[in-house]
Amino acid sequence: MSTPASAPLQRVVLITGAGSGIGAALARRVAAPNVALALHARGADTASRERLEAVATQCASQGAVTTTLYADLAEPGAADHLVHHTLAHFGALDQLVANAGHAQRQTLASLDANSLAASFASMPGAFAALLKRAMPALATSQRGRVVAVSSFVAHRYRADAPFAATAAAKAALESLAKTAAAELAPQGVTVNCVAPGYTRKDHGPSAENAPVWTRAAEVTPLGRIAEPADIAELIAFLLSDAARHVTGQVIHIDGGLTLG
Repeated sequence: MSTPASAPLQRVVLITGAGSGIGAALARRVAAPNVALALHARGADTASRERLEAVATQCASQGAVTTTLYADLAEPGAADHLVHHTLAHFGALDQLVANAGHAQRQTLASLDANSLAASFASMPGAFAALLKRAMPALATSQRGRVVAVSSFVAHRYRADAPFAATAAAKAALESLAKTAAAELAPQGVTVNCVAPGYTRKDHGPSAENAPVWTRAAEVTPLGRIAEPADIAELIAFLLSDAARHVTGQVIHIDGGLTLG
């Protein structure tokens, strides 16, 4: 799906994992006239594709120009495809939000090489490939911004809530983002991470598991889990001109979950 531009674009934003949750909330938050959105989802099934198309339709109703993209970012060449399509479709790429990812409860004792490799391929590996391909376009933008979505699991380690592979992958993602922040600073491009705490899911096996979310709220000092819109609001700020002097940061938005 795509919608045509009717006026000069103010910015072009590529958002991965935009079919639900934080990515969908962000797309709706930044959608506006003269904003172009390249919205990605893995698209593993019909329902996934329908969710992304619904997000694109809503963004278009808010005046944004949209195109939808489907790819498994763990696959070689997928990141190049996303950036190439965005540049071919809109002629520019100003801002990149690497949101696609997953969290998997897993102990170190049960961790196998395939699980670890899959986590690294789909998160830091995909981010590195996206950013490397996007760097030339970002460097020529007047509003160059990159935001990667990390997680509290890279900062809070408990034996009763293990995320061995995910935590390692998210920590690597943050390290890559800081390297990119240093390399792109001379071009005025900012690169930051946000690290959400427990955040409500739109769909999936855990979305309707009320006891899980009750426990998550109980261990969060503010006493509630985040809504996707809470995280989207912070990312939208980091993409804005108001955040032009913020770079190389990992900003926690977790209700105090990582306080102690």
